Amino acid sequence: MEMHTTTIQEDKGDGIFHKAMNSESKPVWIPGPVIIGAGPSGLAVAACLKERGVPFLMLEKESCVGSLWRLKTYNRLQLHLPKETCKLPHMPFPPEVPAYPTKKQFISYLEAYAKHFAIEPMFRQEVQSAIYDARMGFWRVQANESEFLCRWFIVATGENAEPVLPNIEGISDFKGSLIHTSRYKDGADFEGQKVLVVGCGNSGMEISLDLCNNDAQVSLAVRDKLHILPREILGRSTFCISTWLLNWFPVKLVDRFLLVCSQVILGDTHKMGIRRPKIGPLEQKKSTGKTPVLDVGAFSKIKSGKIKVVCGVQRFTANGAEFVDGQVENFDSVILATGYRNNVASWLKEDSFFNDKEGYPRNPFPDNWKGKNGLYSVGFARSGLLGSSIDAQRVAEDIARQWSSETKHLRIES
Repeated sequence: MEMHTTTIQEDKGDGIFHKAMNSESKPVWIPGPVIIGAGPSGLAVAACLKERGVPFLMLEKESCVGSLWRLKTYNRLQLHLPKETCKLPHMPFPPEVPAYPTKKQFISYLEAYAKHFAIEPMFRQEVQSAIYDARMGFWRVQANESEFLCRWFIVATGENAEPVLPNIEGISDFKGSLIHTSRYKDGADFEGQKVLVVGCGNSGMEISLDLCNNDAQVSLAVRDKLHILPREILGRSTFCISTWLLNWFPVKLVDRFLLVCSQVILGDTHKMGIRRPKIGPLEQKKSTGKTPVLDVGAFSKIKSGKIKVVCGVQRFTANGAEFVDGQVENFDSVILATGYRNNVASWLKEDSFFNDKEGYPRNPFPDNWKGKNGLYSVGFARSGLLGSSIDAQRVAEDIARQWSSETKHLRIES
């Protein structure tokens, strides 16, 4: 099959590509992999490829690196895990950054990371489709008005591409302010208001705390059972302690230890209206991907009555909400802390590696990073930034091995 292509020019062998499109919009041949997403996962795999001398093209639909962190997170956000477990490959956080970096500090780290490794994404490039052409032996990636051809294709858009908006009866009838957490910035905007937070994950708990600290009257709607753990035990990260213990003890025994510590440090969550699942927090994370809440102060506000725990929402009314226990209450604002989902299934045209319904790799961590025909994923391990870093190094190593053996003899056209 004859096809005329334009080649992306490699810049002085450092792996950075610059657009070389002509007026006829021919498909653009990329000698190395195409990476989709310039968040932490994309930056991590790009840096690992750089270290191995493999060129790449990175496409990002927004106008900056780390767009989720910059554009869709609240101001008081901090990393819930220590910086040692959240650093990306080959570059630690600066020593002056505290143990739990703030949103601003993490964004600065991502920007410095991209600059250090000379990672230059093509911004405002939203992928409409990506499909493997078996006849050609390449991936065809359509982004905006351009089509790119590549041997290796890396999906690094992450788990949190689109907000999840719940389908609750009457939600469109509510006359007050109703926003998803992706649009929430600061509790000061809700001072003096009665606010209902729907959803009790880490974001819901932390936003409830932020609202409470800014003199809002906060109700937190909790529908499902969940685990709340202290962020630290005896001054050490709960996550780090858990990880260390799992090297020596079975997960059920470690879960039992965590729940005893939680009972001592936080108290009985059931008395406050928050029921725990029958299985432990680590076992639940492993089997369902649901992360336990790491408390940063919200639970003390719940115990003092400053944050009111209510049942799940049955339906919304014009002025508030009716809960599953029949109680009705009015609110000025509603904040939906109902999480995110990835959107891979909407544009990646393949059904063997990624689950076509949820958009996650079919194989669980640690076998989630490699598919067929040069397809890879980074950041879908449901293991946070640490999982992204592990994925990135495995993907880069695998592609670098192929790059050395399969493309060393090729001369990239100038």
